[in-house]
Amino acid sequence: MPDAMALATAGAGSRPSVRYVLLKAVDDRGFVFYTNRLSRKGGQLQRNPFAALAFYWDTTGKQVRCEGRVERLPAAACDEYWASRPRASQLASMASSQSSPIASRAVLLARLKRLEREFRGRDVPRPPHWIGYRLVPDRVEFWVRCEPRLHHREEFVRRGGRWTKRLLQP
Repeated sequence: MPDAMALATAGAGSRPSVRYVLLKAVDDRGFVFYTNRLSRKGGQLQRNPFAALAFYWDTTGKQVRCEGRVERLPAAACDEYWASRPRASQLASMASSQSSPIASRAVLLARLKRLEREFRGRDVPRPPHWIGYRLVPDRVEFWVRCEPRLHHREEFVRRGGRWTKRLLQP
């Protein structure tokens, strides 16, 4: 899954937390992903709007790391992306209170069945807690595997709207 990225956030006491999310867009402003703002990561981003992400593609021997601030996307962008998702994904997102404990998987599946009945024959509206974020990088590193473990690393750092490049040792 080339669009899978490890997203690191920080919780209480700056304790790090990492999980995989899917990259949904990239542009000159940053990297876009969508999630439940009431989830653990959503709460962490609300309290500390900085994060890091990493991509690793073993077959190509390449990695990209980014760090920066995270901003919420406007509701219109969230609505547009929500409408493009498969119906089953919309219903699953609506059924899950992401990161919250649940008594059993059967409870979750029952919620899903109820929502399938409730929205039969009509569009599934985007829940207000399902939103998009953009990580706006101020640091990006490109890593390329080289033998004998003398990997090639280039780091770009943004300061005042300008990017500077430097090589890093493996």
